[in-house]
Amino acid sequence: MASLNPLRKRLALPKTSWQLCVLAIIGGSVSSLLIVLFLFCIRSIQQLYLAERDNYSSLDMVSRFDLPIVGALVILLFAWLTGYKYLRSGIPFVLNRLKVAHGVIPLRNTLNQFWGSVVALASGFSVGKEGPAVHLGAACSGYLGNILRLPYNSIRTLCACGIAAGIAATFNTPLAAVIFVMEVILRDYKVHIFIPVMLAALVGSLITSSIFGPAHEYEFLQEIALGKEYYPSLILLGIALGVLAFLFNRYLILIIKHSIKFHIITRLMIAALITGLLGAAVPYAMGSGLISLDFSLSHSFELDLLVALLVAKFLMTIFALGLGIPGGIIGPILSIGAIAGVCASSIAVGIIPGEHLGSDFALMGMAGFLAATLNAPLTALITVMELSYQIEIIIPAMIIITTSSLISGQLLKNRSIIHMQLDIQNLTYTKPPIERSLQKIGVMGIIQDNISLIELSDKPLPETDNQKFADHSQPTIFKISTGNITEFYWPEKADKKTDKKTDKKTDNESKNDKFIHHKLIAMNSQSTLDQAYLALVQQRCGGIYIYDKSANEIMGFITFEQIRLYLVEGKLV
Repeated sequence: MASLNPLRKRLALPKTSWQLCVLAIIGGSVSSLLIVLFLFCIRSIQQLYLAERDNYSSLDMVSRFDLPIVGALVILLFAWLTGYKYLRSGIPFVLNRLKVAHGVIPLRNTLNQFWGSVVALASGFSVGKEGPAVHLGAACSGYLGNILRLPYNSIRTLCACGIAAGIAATFNTPLAAVIFVMEVILRDYKVHIFIPVMLAALVGSLITSSIFGPAHEYEFLQEIALGKEYYPSLILLGIALGVLAFLFNRYLILIIKHSIKFHIITRLMIAALITGLLGAAVPYAMGSGLISLDFSLSHSFELDLLVALLVAKFLMTIFALGLGIPGGIIGPILSIGAIAGVCASSIAVGIIPGEHLGSDFALMGMAGFLAATLNAPLTALITVMELSYQIEIIIPAMIIITTSSLISGQLLKNRSIIHMQLDIQNLTYTKPPIERSLQKIGVMGIIQDNISLIELSDKPLPETDNQKFADHSQPTIFKISTGNITEFYWPEKADKKTDKKTDKKTDNESKNDKFIHHKLIAMNSQSTLDQAYLALVQQRCGGIYIYDKSANEIMGFITFEQIRLYLVEGKLV
């Protein structure tokens, strides 16, 4: 009989534990270091041909056209080496793996995410860094949990920790990273998950700030001074952003839907041609978005240039992401929202006399557009608070976030772009409530390991009656080995009719209790209760036996009655 590991049993339960916190710190550290390497690779490649990071205007027109095409060819070459089916990556893919594979991500997908996103971001595609951060963070922590053979519910939590560390390491915004994980990735607020996720985000922020410095990329969006006289303008901007978010989500999904019939080579080359053509005409629209924001603020009075930049950035983003270029969506969303905000400030300054507030409206645009496209208002609010380092921004940010979210979600029936991507790609991301509840508990958490194991060489099973089993202090399990086949059986007392008046068994029945031999179903020790439930729900009786590395060695067993009691009474027995 295989031995039971107390640590794994502890981690199988949905409770706060110092062991999980230590693993979160380790996983967050590894994930953060990988993100640092990721960012360093992008910067090193860009230094070869750009005068300034992300500033593609330093290239001539022909080079701006050629660069995305070369980048797409490199991405395809690496995808060909690993297998085109492993090119899928990003936030939707991670959400799917969290649901169908407990966060375990194939290594080839992770390699494509790393190198594909490095090349995409270095060659001017309008994609973000947070998609790779989510994927790489989840993969690192998931690999750690799988190597240690932790319960799958703990691996899912570790993946969430890796995602938080990756986001915090990318943007140096630890609080926004925690809220993003809870609101967008897990959509669940539990203390036993919240604490390790916070620790991982803290570690990610500390590591990246110690290497790249304490400042984040949007440090110039500070000293916000939006007076009450601008609140009506913010409401109008929120309405416009809600409509813009609806158009963004709708056309991105349409591109994904109609491009599926084309081979990945065709899709990526079309994305490269569109990016090259738009980049040749509007160079500041290329890249993750920082240079476009800088250009918008320095040309905040030239509305025609701003509108042209907004349209170019919008088209670049939906075609790059819709056609399968590896990378994230949040970076371009922040950029599009910021450009829209600067456009609004250019209009507002002509109506309301006073100081030009381009950076203020840019930050508000980022908040409103992020909330409307992702359907994540709290994430948007915390993000702009961390970017501006000002608590005074709460009221104007809440005005624009609520307005844009209501217009987008309620009036135009818009949904989170991430969930829309999952639906159009037929990727599972939800489970029924019962399975969702049971998924949070590992089978090791309620395993019955104090058993009496009787080994037999062959069938039939011995006769079982009350004299042998009714008063037995331990559950009895029969192990039958026939050649290379090993089976385990558990004798359960059969239901008996009771006297209706006394509600007690008759004397004749109590003398001869009968037992039913249930063949136990094998299940790995990493499994969760939802897997056990699905294996037993049809027969609604019997049980499963838990093994570690070999299915011939039993660690313990779980009965359907244990699962039923938890669902009905909330008891883990």
